[in-house]
Amino acid sequence: MNGNATTASRLAALFNPRSIALVGATDKSGWSLSTFANLGRHGFTGQVHLVNPRTEVVHGQRAHKSLSDIAEPVDLAFIMVPTGAVQTVLEEGVRCGIRDYVILTAGYGETGDEGQRREDELAAFAREHDLRILGPNGNGYINAAASITPYGLPIAPPLVRGSVGVVLQSGALATSVLSFAQSRNIGISMLTAMGNETVVSITDVVDHLIDDPATKVIALFLESVRHPDEFARAARRALAAGKPIVALKIGRSAIASRAAQAHTGALVGDDRVVDAAFRQLGVVRVGSLEDLIITAGLLAETGPLPGRRLGVVTPSGGACEIIADRAEEEGLELPPFDPRTVARLKEILPAFATPQNPLDVTGYVVVDRTLLGRALEIVAADPGIDAVLGLSELPRHSPADPEPLMALYEANARRLAASPRPTILMGNALIDISPFGRSVQERTGYPQVVGGIEHGMRALAAAATWSEHHRRVPQAPDTPPLEPVVRGETTGVWAEHRAAELLRDNGIPVIPGTLASTEDEAAATAERLGYPVVLKLAADGLAHKSDIGGVRLGLRTPAEVRDAHRDILAAAGEAGLTGAATLVQPQRDGGVELLIGVIRDPAWGPVLAVALGGVWVEVLRDSSLRLLPVDATEIRRALGELRGIDLLLGARGAEPADLDALSEVIARVGALAGALGERLESLETNPLLVNGKDVEALDALVTWRP
Repeated sequence: MNGNATTASRLAALFNPRSIALVGATDKSGWSLSTFANLGRHGFTGQVHLVNPRTEVVHGQRAHKSLSDIAEPVDLAFIMVPTGAVQTVLEEGVRCGIRDYVILTAGYGETGDEGQRREDELAAFAREHDLRILGPNGNGYINAAASITPYGLPIAPPLVRGSVGVVLQSGALATSVLSFAQSRNIGISMLTAMGNETVVSITDVVDHLIDDPATKVIALFLESVRHPDEFARAARRALAAGKPIVALKIGRSAIASRAAQAHTGALVGDDRVVDAAFRQLGVVRVGSLEDLIITAGLLAETGPLPGRRLGVVTPSGGACEIIADRAEEEGLELPPFDPRTVARLKEILPAFATPQNPLDVTGYVVVDRTLLGRALEIVAADPGIDAVLGLSELPRHSPADPEPLMALYEANARRLAASPRPTILMGNALIDISPFGRSVQERTGYPQVVGGIEHGMRALAAAATWSEHHRRVPQAPDTPPLEPVVRGETTGVWAEHRAAELLRDNGIPVIPGTLASTEDEAAATAERLGYPVVLKLAADGLAHKSDIGGVRLGLRTPAEVRDAHRDILAAAGEAGLTGAATLVQPQRDGGVELLIGVIRDPAWGPVLAVALGGVWVEVLRDSSLRLLPVDATEIRRALGELRGIDLLLGARGAEPADLDALSEVIARVGALAGALGERLESLETNPLLVNGKDVEALDALVTWRP
């Protein structure tokens, strides 16, 4: 199915059936037992029909011999028959008017060529009859918001309902994710185990969740992004709708360079491209299942955060230190409290407490149990903060008389609900919420408590980053389309002299250079350009001149130029290069060298790399990636991500670079690469020299696709 809003609305029928047929139901199968029990235990109010041609009674209920034997309409068929019988069931279902299916049965593309043939036939049949099929080889789904749970593994009660929609490309991990969410009292609206995505894709489900009023945040476990264009479209729609996507994407190992001709290939691996794509699309990427659910739960609770400035209130000096360290590591700010806030805090704190941010209200909370709540209320009114972080645990055990405790939590819940700023509550460590703690939340309306400082601070930083992205929902890049000027055949490797001409013809500043075939021509050109000069080997198909001794720097006399010309051509001859010449250029000194490269990723398309350049590019690998197209504004953000940004800002008294001018030039390189389209494999300028307001490409390389 194509991931779009129309498809999403059609999936509403798949996820909201009024009657379900379990085809292949049997007391001998754990899948069947679990699915039937889930529907009964978790509140499905529709009809559940069991289909088994060989058994009259299954799960204590009359079984039908076939779908045709059911006298009432069936909205969803949940298929658990052997692989060879699935097609027969589908054909009968079509005759019965059933459009929606979950296929739990395995034995398709995941098993090899024969299985893939069966899967292709299944897809063709679905297209022909306009069927919506989840799976095959999937566990089904849990529509917790509507109490519809056709899901093949046990769902332990209680099923905590909430606003996090979970979509997984791994059925085996679904139960673990659900169990962890329940242990932290993070409610789900929907959980879907995708299976093989033969018909309904993960993007289709994301589109459905964007339109689902019960879902505020979408949590994804991704083994691969199978359709990047569809995923990007859905992610942009989610960002515009204010629904965060939090994703755990596995497979971080980088592959070998896809374009060995260019340095850029050493900087770009599969996972770094995914990082860049997610960053641009506003997708929050996390590194663990715990972070996936904790971050999604936090965002579901807070919505967009107004900024990164936190006011912290804890009953522990040690926790203050941990939070301060983690805040700095995560790029969160802890500004000093406003003097009025300090004055108000002094009125309620014990004399031995210090009213500062982060605030330790001390162990006096044991004496005055209202102290933490009152301090949170005061800090929330501080004009210099964006959000409040309070360290608070839910009680684990019920006292003999729980009512005073309930009253305390209820009073604090009212304070927090009236807060003028978002308040995030966080526990010290990641532990399960006890049944009594869950009952406290249910009775008092106390907010979600994020699990543990380590995961919580990471989630808080991710929420702040997503919120910034949401506030500036990216529009289409404003760089005007470029009609590229290209001279000559677009084949092979264009070495510097031809690549530089391509850049120059398309409005990118390039250092002057002249080809010289003889010593006399090289010396005459050097005299005209002015010393010192650089001589470089120019030969078609040659990528890295310096590897064979094809570069000479700092030449200051005609004799040195003549000697360098002879040596370079001799090196070309030894390397088997014909038709070689030298390229004579003025030498540039000072400034900062960058690498600007574009390489084609097989999944995501052209990727722009911005890095510290020259000889350091492969040593430091200090780079930032962006998918094309990008504009100068996004390039400025990419430059700001470099660890070496201080070099561009004028470190140690050097003249600062004109970042606006630099961003415009880099955006022009990206626009050229995008305009060259499918012909281009890679384009690189290394170095691009930035010296104050001057920006100039000193070297270039272009590789065309075969």
